[in-house]
Amino acid sequence: MPHLARRLFALPPDLEGAAQSWLDHGERTPRAARPASSVVLLRDSPTGLETWLGYRPGSSPLGVLAFPGGSLEASDDDAVGWLGPSAQHWADHLGTDDVGLARRHVVGAIRELFEETGVLLAGPDMSTTVEGTSSHEWMKIRVAVAEQEKSFPELLAKRGLSVRTDLLKSLVNWRTPDFAHRRFDTRYFAATVPVNQQPSLLEGKGVWGRWVCATKAIAERDTTALGDEVGQENTVGLTLGQLLVPGSEIMLEKMAAANGCIAYLSYKRKPHVYQAKLVEEDGRLMLEVEAAITVAGDPQRER
Repeated sequence: MPHLARRLFALPPDLEGAAQSWLDHGERTPRAARPASSVVLLRDSPTGLETWLGYRPGSSPLGVLAFPGGSLEASDDDAVGWLGPSAQHWADHLGTDDVGLARRHVVGAIRELFEETGVLLAGPDMSTTVEGTSSHEWMKIRVAVAEQEKSFPELLAKRGLSVRTDLLKSLVNWRTPDFAHRRFDTRYFAATVPVNQQPSLLEGKGVWGRWVCATKAIAERDTTALGDEVGQENTVGLTLGQLLVPGSEIMLEKMAAANGCIAYLSYKRKPHVYQAKLVEEDGRLMLEVEAAITVAGDPQRER
């Protein structure tokens, strides 16, 4: 594992109240962290790796701007067609003895990605993926799944589809800081967009989402350009660090340093849990993370 350094990150504005309360009342037992999955969508571009970021209304443990994802659901445990590496394989790669939990994380990741972007990592066999998921009919299905009118396994079974677990790559495991009121234990995965699919916002729920160049986002991290573009009350005038949780910001750094999708995806990562701690620096509350400092042009400096 690479040498870890102490790094400081901005405390997002929506966590300031919880952080102050934690200090004022003395540390107590943290709230339970809900298992969650998130998928980092990737594509190559002339200016470097691009990833899909979306705006999340409310106070999300994934950040105001985040990769597609969310907490696991009971239906993620239901029987589903499965193609690719086994649940046991995923448990080994995620560093857990709980094979059922590993399976839920994989199914939850593919479901959340579909709900939020329409990108569906599923097909009838190992050599095929669904095409044309941008249609009106597919949008209706996405809405039904998002509102839990239909379960994700049901929709797959009805269409003779199985999840393509070979299209996912395990990245890292981040836990929300102890002081937060809503906490996720998030497994991050990576994927590229299948042929003839394109991400889009969920009808009626999506506010803002687009492909973001990692190099540009990191270069402009101290400006308010991205937050101003999103144009929401809790994004305008804020820097990248105030919009993203530290895990997302660090992953963006890795993408900015990587030489394309293949290089980023092929790097072997070891299971490790990361969690930001609340610290006071020069009278300011900040988040501290033990993580490697990214070196430009050296994508192998992971985490």
